[in-house]
Amino acid sequence: MTTSPETTRAVEHEVLAAADALVRAFASGDSAAYFACFAPEATFVFHTTPQRLGSRAAYEALWEQWVTEDGFRVVSCTSTNPVVQVLGQDAAVFAHDVATVVEVGGEREELSERESIVFARRDDVWMAVHEHLSPAPLVQ
Repeated sequence: MTTSPETTRAVEHEVLAAADALVRAFASGDSAAYFACFAPEATFVFHTTPQRLGSRAAYEALWEQWVTEDGFRVVSCTSTNPVVQVLGQDAAVFAHDVATVVEVGGEREELSERESIVFARRDDVWMAVHEHLSPAPLVQ
């Protein structure tokens, strides 16, 4: 199916707005708003965890474990170089570079990563259905 240029631009704009809301919620530490950006059946692949997470609930449980056992919290998160690949009227892939500062056990850690998030339109709302996070390559 071919998507018109107008539709492509509209989808890009909508997905960028959805991604911005997700990143802002994450950066502010608003876990309720952050997790609300993901569909219940969303899946997650993180380079920092050994297993693939098969649902939003699984990620929420892991997040809670990080908070209670490790004192995890997000200090800041900055998104740069956003790109949207439109896959029709109801699906798109968002990719960006992410600079995040987290605190774990009272120690601050700076992370430089790349992330892809697959978005699907559900009842006129863009929901994240898959997230993949990788370390950014070392640049010399």
